[in-house]
Amino acid sequence: MSNAFVRKLDRFEQLTPDDRAWLLEISVRAKQVSADCDLIREGDNPENVLVVIDGFAMRYKLTSNGRRQIFAYLIPGDFCDLHVALLKKMDHSIGTLSPCRVAHFTPAMIVELTERSPSLTRALWMCSLVDGATLREWLVNLGQRSAPHRISHLFCELHERMLAVGLTDDGSFELPLTQSELSDTMGLSIVHVNRSLKELREAGLVTLRNERIIIPDVAVLKDYAEFDASYLHLKWPLQGARNSS
Repeated sequence: MSNAFVRKLDRFEQLTPDDRAWLLEISVRAKQVSADCDLIREGDNPENVLVVIDGFAMRYKLTSNGRRQIFAYLIPGDFCDLHVALLKKMDHSIGTLSPCRVAHFTPAMIVELTERSPSLTRALWMCSLVDGATLREWLVNLGQRSAPHRISHLFCELHERMLAVGLTDDGSFELPLTQSELSDTMGLSIVHVNRSLKELREAGLVTLRNERIIIPDVAVLKDYAEFDASYLHLKWPLQGARNSS
């Protein structure tokens, strides 16, 4: 038995059977949360580290006039924020975009996780490092790419992340995002998002239907978006390094 959470950590570091069994036990106790709910709000005192087991969520902030900036999408297997247990209060909010199952790690469980296994500790380090690398890539995406290229780059990233945890089907995967949410992610008006999506569809690069995206040729979309997945570190560490640990 496996799930996206275990698959993600196992991709970063080869886990032992005991590691996998422990993670699966926690995953089974995940709680169901409906769509469009805040898991935690900016200013809250965080008590637990959350992991998305199923569904889509987001990290976001609101400005004083109520405008929203989304700066991360959380897919199955993702920690909502690995270090929130160290914070006295949240500096951003985390909300669901679709119905989710969310596992809760207490601070004591995180300590146990790091003490029980060097492999798990290294996998957690990689999760944090990749989160930072992804945020840097998003800054480049927003600042230096045109609207259609920004959106296509995001689609490529989500495809690679979903593929890594076994949740794609021949270039197709769940994508429960509205044009409003893409607007709040890309710093574009909804009209501009609509126009950009139309351009991508007419070029035969993507099809969006029933909260799914279909990418007919992933390599072509990557070339169009100038997408380089190295910042996701999906093949780290090398096989030889894994075998020697």
